[in-house]
Formats: sequence, C-alpha cells, structure tokens
Amino acid sequence: MLLLPLLRLTRPANLVTAVADVLAGMAIAGYLTLDWASFGPMGWLCLATIGLYGGGVVFNDVFDAELDAVERPERPIPSGQVSLGAATGLGLGLLAIGILAAFQVSRLSGLLAIAIAAAALLYDKWGKHQSILGPLNMGLCRGLNLLLGISVLPEQVQPWLWVSVVPIAYIAAITMISRGEVHGGNSGTLRVAGLLYGLVIACIAAIAQQRAQLGTAFPFLLIFGLFIFPPLWRAVREPVGKNIGMAVKAGVLSLIVMNAAWVAAFASFPLALLVVCLLPLSRLLAKVFAVT
Repeated sequence: MLLLPLLRLTRPANLVTAVADVLAGMAIAGYLTLDWASFGPMGWLCLATIGLYGGGVVFNDVFDAELDAVERPERPIPSGQVSLGAATGLGLGLLAIGILAAFQVSRLSGLLAIAIAAAALLYDKWGKHQSILGPLNMGLCRGLNLLLGISVLPEQVQPWLWVSVVPIAYIAAITMISRGEVHGGNSGTLRVAGLLYGLVIACIAAIAQQRAQLGTAFPFLLIFGLFIFPPLWRAVREPVGKNIGMAVKAGVLSLIVMNAAWVAAFASFPLALLVVCLLPLSRLLAKVFAVT
C-alpha cells in the first residue's frame, strides 16, 4: 500500500510539533484564543505549516536517496516503496499547499511561507553538509515557522522578530547532535548542545518573568527540561548512535512543551495545556513513524 510509505516520508510526529510552533507564534502575537473568529486563520496557518514542514522533510529524503541506499536502506525511497518521482511530486505538492494556505491569512504570511520553503530546500540540498551553517540553516526554518504564527497579526511580526532566535538556537543544537546518529558523535558537541538548551530555557523564563507570567510558564519549562536533559546526558556519557538518536527524538518531540511554555507566558495556562495535549499524539505517531 503506497499511502503508508508516503506518510513515512512526511514524518507525521514532527508535523505535530510544527503546528505547536504556529500556535506559540499566535500566542506571542496576542491572537491565540478560543473565539470562533480565530479558528479560520488558525486553521489556515496550521495547514500551511503542515505543508511546509512535510514538503521540507520529503525533499530531505529525495536529496539523500543515494546516501540512504547505503546508510538507511529501509527508508521508503531506497527500499523501492516510493519512487523518486513520486516523492518529488509529493514534496512539491506539500510546499505548494503550505504557501497557498499561508497567503489566505495575509501577504506577509505567504511571503514567510515562501521563505520557509526556500530555507528548507537550501538545508536539504546544501546546508546539512555544512558543520556550522547547517545547524543555523535548520534552526532558521523553525524560527521562521514561529514568525509564521505571529504573522496572523502582521503588525506584530516586527516587534517580536527577535524571539525567532530562540527556536533557531534550540534546533541548531538538535541538528548538531543529530550528526552522530549513524556513526556516533563526540561528547564535546553534545555538551555545547546542552548549553544551548539551557540558554533557551533561561531566555523563555526571562521573557515570562518580564511579563509577570513566570509562575504560569515554570511548570512547562520544568517538564521541558526533564524531557530533554536526561537523554542528552546519557548520550554525553556514551555517545553511540542509539543514545544520540534518542536524544534527538526527545529534543524534537519536546518542542511541543517548549511551545506550551511560550503560550503560558503570552496567553494563559489553560491554552498552554491544550498545546501540551498535542504531545501524546506526537509521541503516538513517533511509535509508528520515524522522527529522524
């Protein structure tokens, strides 16, 4: 059945984390509510991020087809479950859906979607092979995704442009770690990633404190730390492929909790809880589909 291999290409568990990015951005813009009027823009932006992220990860496998034939032959393209042409068509279709959906919200949202698609393709083709610029390139995709959520109110993008640095730093750390998934890594890189993790938590806590919402955001930041640091520490002590893969998986799925912390700092505790409810769905999908 072709549908399942095609779904595997899109990394469904990761798509849920991209939706959480957009919801966090909407909270930062001051737009995230349960009012009926907000559901339309929310739906379009969620569809946009699913298309953009899905298309980006599909092209990751398209460009890596030859390498995966050697290192990960079980993946859909090298295993022959999905042809290279079908995968390319899927990736292009998803990116087009993402861009068109974003333009339904605003012109700025559409332009940000184009920037996300370009950044994703740049990473897939070139960035992943660069030791320094690669992680920053991957982080840029998530930073722009947060801004995509903020663009629900276009006038809020410029004042909050700087917050995109936080997901850029976090995803750059995960990308650094992921380089050792196949052949193992080194503890020095993992320790640097741990430092970036700590800076991300400190930054969100400082913003929450400035907004007098640290008490609201603290539980989510605590859970976030408990999710990401133990598997990272195991990888530091024994930097083999399996441990590094678990650290990467924990880092990606924990994006939902990090985004819940943003929502708690800018919106409310109940809305942050609703975002956290995406975590069980993402973890369930992660048991069926690969995260990395």
